[in-house]
Amino acid sequence: MIAAAPANSAPPEAELQFDVGSTDDSLERMIELFARHGDTYRVFVPSRRSYTYVIHHPDDVKRVLVSNHRNYTKGVGLDRVKILLGKGIMTSEGELWKRQRYMMQPLFHRRVITGFAAQIAQANDRCIARWEGLARSGELINLTDEMSELTLEIVLRSIFGSDLDRLAQQLGGNPFEVVTKEQSRDLQFAYKFRSLTKLVAQLIAQRRATQEEHFDYIAMLMNARDKESGEPMGERELIDEVMTLIVAGHETTASGLNWTWYLLAQHPRVEARLHAEIDAAAEVAAPTLSEMDSLLYTRSVIDEALRLYPPGWLLSRRTIEADMLGGYPVPAGTNVLLPLYLLHRHPRFWRNPEEFDPERFAPEHEAERPRFAYMPFAAGPRHCIGETFALYEMLVHLYKVARRYRLSYVPDKPLELEAQINLRTRHPLHMRLEAR
Repeated sequence: MIAAAPANSAPPEAELQFDVGSTDDSLERMIELFARHGDTYRVFVPSRRSYTYVIHHPDDVKRVLVSNHRNYTKGVGLDRVKILLGKGIMTSEGELWKRQRYMMQPLFHRRVITGFAAQIAQANDRCIARWEGLARSGELINLTDEMSELTLEIVLRSIFGSDLDRLAQQLGGNPFEVVTKEQSRDLQFAYKFRSLTKLVAQLIAQRRATQEEHFDYIAMLMNARDKESGEPMGERELIDEVMTLIVAGHETTASGLNWTWYLLAQHPRVEARLHAEIDAAAEVAAPTLSEMDSLLYTRSVIDEALRLYPPGWLLSRRTIEADMLGGYPVPAGTNVLLPLYLLHRHPRFWRNPEEFDPERFAPEHEAERPRFAYMPFAAGPRHCIGETFALYEMLVHLYKVARRYRLSYVPDKPLELEAQINLRTRHPLHMRLEAR
């Protein structure tokens, strides 16, 4: 339990005044502040002339995201994301969010996700075929770019189905490749990305005119109905959800795979055990979600990579009414930050937290930590709707590639973290493929 603080007291205050969570060096500073001040502290943000509270204890995390979630709305940083995604379920609030979430939840049922098995498998097969020549010649692969392109292809085919190839043929290339070609997430990128809504609108209109049957997320979103009125999504809501799925379904999974391969390359014993588990599994062209569930150690490897390097490294909320966190009163209208990067490395709840140790996710060790000490996909009503899809996609990729190759890291620049909207490597990682 959290130790109680004196009534009406304030938590420790950072000596620095800065826009915590939004500056390029926020993670570096927050690591220092956590070491100095512990589970709860506050930072005065001059640009907003207010304090932002930062919390790290699983009990407080549970209160914000689950037990008292109705007292919290999305917090600082949301405006930037709204420019990019509109009012999709990642950014919307209140009744709009409830309505959209209800309509979309069935689209991510295990049975539906398994329906994409062939598309996920074929995208990986094309990736492996492209890598074969590079492996023979000893040429390095830009792993970071490869993971970005692979996950973008998978998410686009799950959304647009066969229309993706038609669009690419008409336009002389994939119109959505801007997502991988441009690394910055500034206003210029947002403008380019939002301009693609016109293509989505045209595709939806064409679907409505032809009434063709499709198995993809656009078709499912078009067919979704409100539980009260029986009405479909409005045009604007439908387009915003498509744009949200593209970004949310691509960048986080790409980052997770990038870090997973890096960590495997640094830990030969873990890598050998993963290879052994995958080699022992039956080779299936398009494995189902249930078949991937049997790869227990491989899943632990992914979990441990997401613990050390959670793509969504920072959650932001804002109090509606006053609350108590860490034993301290938090005023109404206060921004509260939940740094998952530090929660996942909290020395009180993780043994040797800086070590890469997939064994800590074995079932027999699950009771050793609080439930809310680990949550790479967030938690509560607003947890990531695509969690199962993302984990399935990552498992299929490792199942396909690790059976054929060992990846060895070839450093050309120092490994640096880039903690912006997502936690990424600042420079691309390059790997050498070794055929097994």
